[in-house]
Amino acid sequence: MSALYWLASYPKSGNTWFRAFLCNLLSAAEQPVSINELGSGVIASSRRWLDDALGVDSAELYPDEVDGLRPAVYRWKAQHEALAYHKIHDACLPNAAGEMIPAPDAAAGSVYIVRNPLDVAPSLANHLGRSLDQAIDFMASAESGLGRSRRGFSLQVAQRLSSWSGHVQSWLDGAGPRLLVIRYEDMLADGPATFAAAARFLGLPDDSQRIERAIRFSDFRLLAAQEGESGFKERPKVAARFFRRGEKGAWRDTLGPDQVRRVVAAHGPMMARFGYLDEALAWLEQTASPAQEVMHE
Repeated sequence: MSALYWLASYPKSGNTWFRAFLCNLLSAAEQPVSINELGSGVIASSRRWLDDALGVDSAELYPDEVDGLRPAVYRWKAQHEALAYHKIHDACLPNAAGEMIPAPDAAAGSVYIVRNPLDVAPSLANHLGRSLDQAIDFMASAESGLGRSRRGFSLQVAQRLSSWSGHVQSWLDGAGPRLLVIRYEDMLADGPATFAAAARFLGLPDDSQRIERAIRFSDFRLLAAQEGESGFKERPKVAARFFRRGEKGAWRDTLGPDQVRRVVAAHGPMMARFGYLDEALAWLEQTASPAQEVMHE
């Protein structure tokens, strides 16, 4: 039996919040787990984690060479390491040899967290230190990725993201039958049922008291307070905060109509698939200027 589960998502979609829940579910402490001790598993792109299995310094390899080795590393990890739940932002795409880089066939299963791209955009802009328009462009590009900076050594290897829609589709198509997809919005609106389903999928306790305790200990406001008090080691240097708002629909007072239209134009079909499109179209209809309404007629 594989000892590796993937916790997959496009960046800023709730992966860290889910990991906080998971760690609190596994903890017997009577207080919340520190956000700087989220030990559910190493991120898949960790250079140190990969190097430990390879026995070589991955910084000495070309990115395509690293991509060629990653599936084998994850298969080895799945067979030789203790059970763990590993965060991954890579899209589920093949390397040059045709092997899926996350090696989902070697994992016990994958949880994929999806969030409305309209809410992802402002959070991603903060995370990357870019403007809203730049973040929207980044989310629309099939060439987007992380860890590609040439300005210095990175603790993570390069990760291909594709576009937001492409990322979601890659995991739907490539993760195999052991896949659970959960929406960020359902984590907010129906936490007990959503988190309990995820716990069962991961082979973890799902009794209501433990689930509710873990949800309470990983409340977004509590996570943000912890960051305010002690900082968060996973916060990028360019970001003012890691835990910003954690709300559903915050895009309404952040994005302008043209920006919403650009997101819808790039991701409309996938937004419709997950129930995000109608809300966006209704908002655009409500905010349309009289001139736009005349042109529409």
